[in-house]
Amino acid sequence: MNIYICVGSSCHLKGSYNIINLMKDALEKNNLTDKVNVSAAFCLGRCTNGVTIKVDDEIITGVSPENFNEIFEQHVLKNVQ
Repeated sequence: MNIYICVGSSCHLKGSYNIINLMKDALEKNNLTDKVNVSAAFCLGRCTNGVTIKVDDEIITGVSPENFNEIFEQHVLKNVQ
C-alpha cells in the first residue's frame, strides 16, 4: 500500500506535517511500517479542502487530527494486505 500526503503550500499551512507524524505513529502502533509506504506529494489538486492524502488510488480530503483515526481505520487498516 502506498500513501501520499500533500505537503504543498495550502496543505502545509493546514497541518500536513502533523498528519505525516500521526500516520507514522499509527503505522508503527499497528506494525504496518513494512507493509505501507508513506511519501510526500507536492499537490494532489484539492487545495481548498484541507489536508489531502492519497491511499493507493483513492484521494481523501479534509484530513485533520480530529478525524485522522477514523480515516486511518477506514482507508488504511481495512485495506492493508
